[in-house]
Amino acid sequence: MALTKITEARSLGDEELLTAIAETKRELFQLRFQKATRQLDKQVHQFKHLRHRLSQLMTVQRERQLIALAAEAEAQDTAVAAAATESVSA
Repeated sequence: MALTKITEARSLGDEELLTAIAETKRELFQLRFQKATRQLDKQVHQFKHLRHRLSQLMTVQRERQLIALAAEAEAQDTAVAAAATESVSA
């Protein structure tokens, strides 16, 4: 089984992204539980795949947070500049 591509994670919507993160964390927990109770049958590679997928999803989530923060800061800078221009012209 090949590792997933980050483009798949980037194509998800915000709600889908949060759902995928929660589902991946749940699957990882279940794998850890199976390993601890010795019920895991030689599927150790699944840990790598799930950790990889989780890191991709969380990276996309963080990218979106940073974009939102940058847009918010830009809007705030524009508002401050407009206020400064307005006060100078008055």
